[in-house]
Amino acid sequence: REMVLDMEGSSPCSKFGINVPLNYATAYAVFGIRCIVGSDMPNNAGSLAPFKVTAPEGCIVNAQFPAPVAMRHTIGQLMPDLAFGCLAQALPGQVPAEGASCMYDVPMRNLPNTGVRSNATEFAVELTHNGGTGARPTKDGLSATAYPSGVWGTQVEITESVAPLIVHRRELRPGSGGAGEFRGGLGQTLELESSEGAPAAVFLSLERVKYPARGRAGGGEGACGHISFSSGEVLSGKGEFELSPGETFIMHTPGGGGFGDPKARAREAIAQDLKRGYITEAEAAKVYGFE
Repeated sequence: REMVLDMEGSSPCSKFGINVPLNYATAYAVFGIRCIVGSDMPNNAGSLAPFKVTAPEGCIVNAQFPAPVAMRHTIGQLMPDLAFGCLAQALPGQVPAEGASCMYDVPMRNLPNTGVRSNATEFAVELTHNGGTGARPTKDGLSATAYPSGVWGTQVEITESVAPLIVHRRELRPGSGGAGEFRGGLGQTLELESSEGAPAAVFLSLERVKYPARGRAGGGEGACGHISFSSGEVLSGKGEFELSPGETFIMHTPGGGGFGDPKARAREAIAQDLKRGYITEAEAAKVYGFE
């Protein structure tokens, strides 16, 4: 017997590099399926053989040469959530909620020859800061944790030691996890600027900015990602932007969706969330009915 994930009807390839080769889409989709089906079995040719992923050639998840695919993770890392949505219909109560999924990967570099600081340090870094995972059927989601990629977040000390950047704030994002009997994992907040008062380029290719991670079995949505400059300019999830001297780059990563009815959440868990600052008193009262 086979289990087939058919992505017929997917959008055509984009002119931008978010297209996904089928092998990449297959790897992440099957990984998501195997987290639910046969998760206690080792991965090998035999255990993976029953799972098939199909998609029309030339669509965004089956890109063909010469379609650009450099940022394939942007959509490719959403494949487990796609698989979860299918499996949840057949296995209700056994599949986690959606999570941030796409890692919040932010390349930054200096802008040469701007005339603002001709002696500014040349640099190019790639910062990774993750959102929250979806709540599980019996546990809360994981905060600031990359699923499905598994990559670690870039440490503040590393960032400041290899690039002329100063991080003013990096902390969990209160209220970003979707409400539920089991709460979605929290996203995080990052604020940084140039330590030299020089401009910098910021490149974004992110998801969950417009569409949040959905809850499961009555759980609430996680918070969307939100990226801006301290000037008040709100950035779209994709594109290259200029961080002006003296401005701060502010990034809020998405939270994971919740699982189950929020009113069924254990009172002790709500009290612990309040104590840790994961939720506000207003959220506890309005969403969870906690007084």
